[in-house]
Amino acid sequence: MPSQGTIGDRVRGLRLSRRMSQAQLAGPDLSDSYVSLIESGKRTPTPVVARLLAERLGCTTEYLLHGIEPRQRIDTELGLRHAELELYHGDPAVAADRFTEIVKAAGEDNAMLAAHARLGVARALEAQGRVGRAVEVYERLRREAAAHPERLADLPLTVALCRCYQRAGDQLRARDLGTHALDQIDRLGVIDGELAVELALALVEAETGLSYVERVLSAGGPLRAEDRSTEILALWQASVRAAEGEDSALAVRLAEDALAAGRPARMAVRRARIAMHWARLTAASSEDADLDRANTLARSAADVFAEFPAERQEHARSLVVLSFVRLRAGDTESAVELANQALNLLDIAKGTTAATAHMVLAEIALARSEDPAAELERAHDLLDVETPDRETARTWRRLGDLWGQAGALDRQAEAYRRALEAVGLRVNIPGSMTTTTLLAR
Repeated sequence: MPSQGTIGDRVRGLRLSRRMSQAQLAGPDLSDSYVSLIESGKRTPTPVVARLLAERLGCTTEYLLHGIEPRQRIDTELGLRHAELELYHGDPAVAADRFTEIVKAAGEDNAMLAAHARLGVARALEAQGRVGRAVEVYERLRREAAAHPERLADLPLTVALCRCYQRAGDQLRARDLGTHALDQIDRLGVIDGELAVELALALVEAETGLSYVERVLSAGGPLRAEDRSTEILALWQASVRAAEGEDSALAVRLAEDALAAGRPARMAVRRARIAMHWARLTAASSEDADLDRANTLARSAADVFAEFPAERQEHARSLVVLSFVRLRAGDTESAVELANQALNLLDIAKGTTAATAHMVLAEIALARSEDPAAELERAHDLLDVETPDRETARTWRRLGDLWGQAGALDRQAEAYRRALEAVGLRVNIPGSMTTTTLLAR
């Protein structure tokens, strides 16, 4: 049976294979000009018309509308659901493989299905930390959405690209995309739901559009979390067993139930990340910052992350933010306790979060007129092996500021040099032997 990519292609291919004219296919109910418009892609048949055409062409309505038979479609839907479960609750690498298999199976015969599966590939690549590769796929999908808006919506792709460019260190591009997405969503008046939360998270990470971020935070109410991973796993396993028993319809339903059970937790974690970043930005801002609000948000974020074992790193990070807020508020005892809690969670992990915790402890030492050198040295050691990126650069810069406050100007210059190197620059800073070059990235 012919299986071209659009409804019009399939109508024309089936009509020609049955040696029917457009007038014969139209019959007494339709006009041959209307059939011509459907075949050329200028009209999309209504469900009633699609059923009528399918009867005359000797195919199922499902095939005419989607290019695949009902059993094929439900099996594909199941494949998509299981790939999503791998993405959210399993292994993103496995999810990428499953989405890729669906793309190959769809081919050019079902462009919409292939586009949604490629979107899944992009999300899985992003979840693996392969941001550059994810950007390539998202950018192709965005071009496809511009040419074929019936397949994919542009706004979610713009939000995803804003997030990815920010994580890749391209702050300017991230902010441009964030502004574009904000213009679109403002026209729609959306401040609730997954898309609004995803945009708010991308914006707060890019440090732009913060008035919208505040509206989304306020609209969502208090942060709450519930770990339903046991229930999700049980539903997922039941779906797999139903599929093995060839009850695809039940398997899809169970997979959808598993995804729905995980949605509140996904939303809670995203909103907690927004709250954490908001608290960090507020505490680092001017002297009249709303530290009470920052404290409430950081505390709520830490409580949410504490509910999910997989969010251990984010839990530690939120405690560091909360520690910094408490330090800004003058509560040094609480700040010390929270910074040490974060370090205990991280154990011996290296990286910016642990380094920042030691830097907060160094600030506390400075505030108490104590020597911060030991904490600053520890922060240096933890950053020394960190992968260069924007966050690492920001942490090195802050370390330089603290070395300067401690009066160690040579260590200050070294930290500033490392900050520049983390974003691909080598410069000649007084006291440094490094020549000026631009690193190839």
